[in-house]
Parts: sequence; C-alpha cells; structure tokens
Amino acid sequence: MRQEDDNSVLFGNGDELPSNHSSNPHFNQLIETRLARRQVLAGGAALGALAFFGAAVPGISSAAPAAGQPQSTPPFRQRSKLPFSAVAVSRGDDISVPDGYKASPFIPWGTPITGSYPAFLEDASNSAEDQAQQTGMHHDGMHFFPIDAQRGPGRDSEHGLLVLNHEYIDVGLIHPKGPTVVDGKRISAEEVRKEINAHGVSVVEIRRNPQGDWEVLPSARNRRITAATPMQIRGPARGHALLRTRYSPDGTATRGTQNNCANGFTPWGTYLTCEENWAGYFASRDTQLPRELSRYGLRDSSRYGWETLAGDEFERFDATRKAASAEGDYRNEPNHFGWIVEIDPFAPESAPVKRTALGRFAHEGLVFAPVKPGRPVVCYSGDDSQNEYIYKYVSRHKYRPGRSDGSLLDDGTLYVARFDGNGKGKWLALDIHDKHFQRACLAAGVSFADQGEVLINTRLAADIVGATKMDRPEWGAVNPDNGEVYFTLTNNKSRSETDAANPRPANAYGHIIRWRERSWNSAGRRFSWDLFLLAGPENDSVGPNGQPLGADNLLASPDGLWFDPEGRLWIQTDMSGSQLHSGPFGNNQMLVADPASGEMKRFLVGPQGAEVTGISATPDFRTLFVNIQHPGEGSTADKLLSTWPDGPGKRPRSSTLVITREDGRRLL
Repeated sequence: MRQEDDNSVLFGNGDELPSNHSSNPHFNQLIETRLARRQVLAGGAALGALAFFGAAVPGISSAAPAAGQPQSTPPFRQRSKLPFSAVAVSRGDDISVPDGYKASPFIPWGTPITGSYPAFLEDASNSAEDQAQQTGMHHDGMHFFPIDAQRGPGRDSEHGLLVLNHEYIDVGLIHPKGPTVVDGKRISAEEVRKEINAHGVSVVEIRRNPQGDWEVLPSARNRRITAATPMQIRGPARGHALLRTRYSPDGTATRGTQNNCANGFTPWGTYLTCEENWAGYFASRDTQLPRELSRYGLRDSSRYGWETLAGDEFERFDATRKAASAEGDYRNEPNHFGWIVEIDPFAPESAPVKRTALGRFAHEGLVFAPVKPGRPVVCYSGDDSQNEYIYKYVSRHKYRPGRSDGSLLDDGTLYVARFDGNGKGKWLALDIHDKHFQRACLAAGVSFADQGEVLINTRLAADIVGATKMDRPEWGAVNPDNGEVYFTLTNNKSRSETDAANPRPANAYGHIIRWRERSWNSAGRRFSWDLFLLAGPENDSVGPNGQPLGADNLLASPDGLWFDPEGRLWIQTDMSGSQLHSGPFGNNQMLVADPASGEMKRFLVGPQGAEVTGISATPDFRTLFVNIQHPGEGSTADKLLSTWPDGPGKRPRSSTLVITREDGRRLL
C-alpha cells in the first residue's frame, strides 16, 4: 500500500482517513494485557516475542523448543537457511542485492504487451489507447503462473504468465506536463481515460530465452484489465438493491477495478486482485451519506477529480443522488468496489468476477490455508486502514481437484477476528442466520435485510460483533511447514495510548502477528496467537529471535509477506515521510526470516522513494520476481526525485525485478 504524509484531496495520497468510530477494543490493549509481565529492555522497549510454537523469547539467541519438546544438550546447530551476506542500509537510487546475485528491471510501466504494441514514449505523450495496450503504472501484488498451471500448480519454470496489479497513478508523471486542471476541475477526457487505463491488472506471457533472459511474448493471452473493463458480480450481493446503477439496473454487472494492492491465487489456477483504497476515487455531495458510504470514508471530492468531467464513463464516480431511483444515477457505484476480483489468466475472453461472499472493505490480499481435497477452502484477508479488522472465509462446499472453480468463493461464511488478551482468539461469524450475529445486531439496534446487505456493510457488521481493531492489517502469508498464518500490521500513527509491547505514543514502526488455527482443517472458530516481531530501531524493536534488531535486519513499516516453498518468510517494507528520508532505516527493503531459528537478514534495498512490494518465484526457485513501486515518489516532469530504472534525465518507472543467482543455481 502506498503511504504518504499528504492528505490533500485532489491528487492526494488516497489513503483512507480513519472511519472506525466503534467502541471495540484495540489490539494494543490486548498486547498490554498479554505482555505486561514480560521482560522490558532498558529505555522502555518491550521484548514481546513470546514462546509460541517454538519461537524465541527475550534473552535467548536461538529459538526455544516447542511445548513438550526436550532441550537438546548440547544444542544442535543447524545449517543456516539464509546463506548470504546481509545487504547494508542504503539511500542510493539503485538496487542492492547480496554478492553473487543480480537484479534486472523487467516490464516497467509502459511496456507494450498487446494490441498494436505501442512503444513507451519518454516524454509520457502516449495516448489513452496506447496505455490500454501497455503495462499499467505502479506495480504491486503479483503471481507467476507456469504455462502448465491451468488446473493446478504447474511445473514449468521457463515459460508462464506473470500477472500483476497496478495500484494507482502519479498524475505528475503520467502526462507530459502533468494534468490539466481549471478551477479545481478536470477538463481533458483523454487525460482521464489514460489514468483509468493505467490502473488495474496486466497479464503478460513471458519466457526465458536461450541466453537465459526473460522476455515478453507476443501472445493472445496478454491482456490489460483496467478501471473500465466490464465485470460480473457474483455471490450473495449479486443483484442487490444497493448495487443497482444506471449502468447495471439489475445490480449484476460493473465496470473496472482500481487501487489494486496485494493479491492472491487460487488452487484452481486463477488470479485474485484486491481492491484497497477505492473510496477516494468517488465523491458525493449529499448532506447525509448512507452507512455503506460513510463507514468507508467517502467525501465530497475525490482523489483524481474524474467525476468532474461530463459523460457516463466519468459521471459514475459521482455518487451524489441525482435521480428518483438508483437506476437513474450512480449513488450505488461505490458499492461496486472494495471486493476481491477473480481473473482467469489463461482465458483472455473471460470477464473478471467480483466475489462478494469475501466481504467489502479495503482488501489487502487473500491468502489460503493449506488446501486439501475433500475439505472446505479457507482464506484470510486484512482491511488495510487504521483500526480495521482481519477476516477469514470458509467455503460451504469442499475442494475437488480438477472440478472446483471460483464458485467455491460464492457460498460460505465470512468471519472477523477477535484477539483475546490470553493469547487465544475467536472467529466471529458475519452471517445473518447465525444466532450470535443476530443477538449482536439486536443489542446494537442495527438490522440488515439480507446477507447481501451484511456483506456490502462488512465493516459495520464487524463493528457490531466486537472484532478487534488492528494497526492497519496488510499482507498475509501461510507457513507451508505448519500452516501458521502471519500478518503484517504496518503502523498506526493515530494511536495515542501506550502499552508494554509498543511503549510509544503511536505505533510508527509496525509489527507482525501470527496465529495457529485450533481446528484440524482451519475451518473452526478458535485460534492461538502471538507476536513474531516488533519493527523499529535497535532500542525499540524485537526480532524473531527475541533480540533487538540490528544492522543486518533493522526495518520499519512491514508490508508485503510471502513464504517460499522451504518455509522462509520474505518481508517487504513501505516506509514513507521522515521514516524514509532520515533515521536508521534507509530506503525501503526486503528481508528474509527463518521462523524456525529466528534468523533474519536484509536481502534487497530499493531505489529512492520506492516501495518494495509484490513477490513470486518460478517452481524451480531459480528466478524471483519482485516489484518496485513508485520510485521517486512525488516526482513531476520538471522535478525528478529518482531516475530509476532508465537512468539520468529519464522519468522514474515502476518495474518488476528479475532476481537470479549469477551461477544460475537455486536462489537459496
């Protein structure tokens, strides 16, 4: 997710303002209860990495044994799973990786991938139509699908489809001289169409050539999905009265996906893109907003001002009531966003599908618990905004290899997490037929007409049942060795109270939590949780080994997460503002941790102003794909704050990195 200190409206950062005004307990209160009696470092930083499934405790340099396991005497020292030298902190305008590795930019913003394959023009004078045939701006979540992965995991490591999100756009760079604005309004339809076409998703067929380099293939599978692409709505909210618009009077169809941040992929070989800070794309001048708009932070003006242009393609971003009924205007258009969208990368003719059973909020990815034949599918998603929640979905029907498809994501139960101070937790059903949910609604004096309305108002439903407010839950990842679920809590600067784990007036640095389901198939309602690390400087942090972070692994604002097949956790950061430009952390980075040993090292440092985000690998683990988003963030045509990757005088361009070992062997 993009972070920035600028909260202006037109062309601002797009981050949601806090909109959770419920009295639900905050996660930091639970940390205080959980850790109040634990060791504290001199200076006040709490050592919060508790013994949990074999994790380290303060003062112990290696991981403690899991409960019931004897301590070996003498302790057995295993070979490190991180056999590289840590990269140093840097503020250079380049990429740093360990000795013996190379990182090459690939498919930067504007790379031609389809249609007439229009070349990228260095002065950004490409047309809106050109942009619809080129990779979008600001690469984010991503997955590599081996070419033989149409109905399963696939094994081909030389040829496949790289599918990636494009979160947002920088208006100061996408046009030759920035956007044309008169009296606070947009006046160029061509400019706005180009911006719309730079959002969404790119599907790119790639192959390694005889020289060992990856290249784009001219393929019928190559595809751009934008903020204007026709899509279908499925699940319990399909056809709901709150989804009816002038474009779709029956509430079953929509146009576009935007602010696509993290991602997911399904066991049946499809891609999931997740709509995050979508609310800022809309405006409503109504004096009283309905709960499905107010609880999501809609304002009277939008981030890019698209709604100020005439024409149906732009007026849909104006949610002001203008007609006698919803079928005559776009009051319900914002309800078409905040969903997870399924895309079949192998079927370019197919329409993307918004899966409403997974809930409507600022989705930051979707990760699956270990999938087993004959069991329901279970997946998790975070609501990336201050004081919002973590969710779990359990399908009603069971997974059948070779037969199951996206319909498994249309019929099931959505839960929200309550974290208790004793290290236990409970999943609370957001189901209109659930008796506990019914009682909670009655006690709160809130009613819903049907399950579709519950899901359109997911945040409100979570407020009612008493979910735990979190510090901006972002990416999740599931450990393939044991099924533990990890989530980043990037930061929460609006927090005022302190606690033993974060004795700071605000959680500026963030942390990572993890939990283990207490049911054999992950579908139950109870779990156990604890902390994996507390990010921050040396005097205010705790690493996975229970020790303060140091020169090899200092980090702040953890964001992206990914487990490789051998159980290593890759952690990406999204610092901004003063945290990025001064202090001990340097540019944004990517680290690797071994949860079993507690060892963690910095593997990569990005260029100036960039976020490091999105990660995937080939099945043979010889190629790693990582995205570098918004290098030189805040640049304009006449003020370049970075010139990566093209060099001096060139506009910065978000790009995918191809990372390999120089000797061609497995990455680690």
